[in-house]
Amino acid sequence: MDQLIKPDGQPHYGQFSAAPAQINYRDFDFRSPMGRPLGRLAKWRRFHQFQYFGLISEELIGGCALANLSLAGVGFVYLFHPASGRMIERQFKLPLGFGSQFSQQPNDGVCELRWGGNRLRLENHPEPLEKSLLVELDDGTRIEARFSEAEPAFQPMCLCTPTAANGWVYAQKVAGVRCSGTVHSALGDFDLQAINAFAHHDWSAGYMRPETFWNWACLSGQAGSQRVGLNLSCGVNETSFTENCFWLDGELLKVDTVRFEFDRQQPLLPWHIHSFDGQVELRFEAHGLHEERTNLGLIASNFKQIFGRFTGVLRPIGRAAVPIENLWGFVEDQYVKW
Repeated sequence: MDQLIKPDGQPHYGQFSAAPAQINYRDFDFRSPMGRPLGRLAKWRRFHQFQYFGLISEELIGGCALANLSLAGVGFVYLFHPASGRMIERQFKLPLGFGSQFSQQPNDGVCELRWGGNRLRLENHPEPLEKSLLVELDDGTRIEARFSEAEPAFQPMCLCTPTAANGWVYAQKVAGVRCSGTVHSALGDFDLQAINAFAHHDWSAGYMRPETFWNWACLSGQAGSQRVGLNLSCGVNETSFTENCFWLDGELLKVDTVRFEFDRQQPLLPWHIHSFDGQVELRFEAHGLHEERTNLGLIASNFKQIFGRFTGVLRPIGRAAVPIENLWGFVEDQYVKW
């Protein structure tokens, strides 16, 4: 598929075997809930886009995100050292996105944020099919990480769902892929391949609900002889289709809707996550979190990304169960107005 938006101004909906070449949101026939055509200013204001790159290993956990919220460009990066409990984290907010750029090509292009001596850069390459992360901070922290979806072959989750009365969301997820590169920081120097690191990647964009929330869970690692990845969500992409799935050695296996049970006021207490088709039954034990709260009137966010260990079982239909024993991963609790 060359473009997500068709000549009639409507998106292609459903799950795709590969990403659209371009998220041509400016061609969307955007209308109010009452059917009134909306102009270019409304298209710019309501279109939001974000990209996330997560690192998962026994020795180092990390996350980096960039978001284009029209009125602001935002980004964060953190590194967590499980053995010591030490953490490095930085947050950036750029009015009107000055100092940032965002490509609307999920598998080709650059999303970048610059602020003083700091740079967060996520770059996607079509040939070979590779995603890379570069972080340079003014305290000397440097992260270079990359993974490939080509060798060994990996099936990404690519999905477009209708959202609210007049919007849509395109989401593209990857988990359970091995990661290479280096990290230099106050936490130490790490060779990501040598520490057997895995990666998670999220590329999402669209006309999301003006006020929304979601819960999300992801894990990546080795379960016995199989590479395992998991992506579960509740609250944002469940209209007609869901993004819920897990991967075994790069093969995508879909999952029904899921339930997140946790204490929103005490998110470091255990979480329980299960799917209604019985394929997923997990317990999550938190080890730390990155959180942000922003209230700027037109834009507000209460965001918690928690990292820790998953224990439980995956039950792929017609196959042997896959025990999950203390695999590292993430959960999120997010409220946003934009």
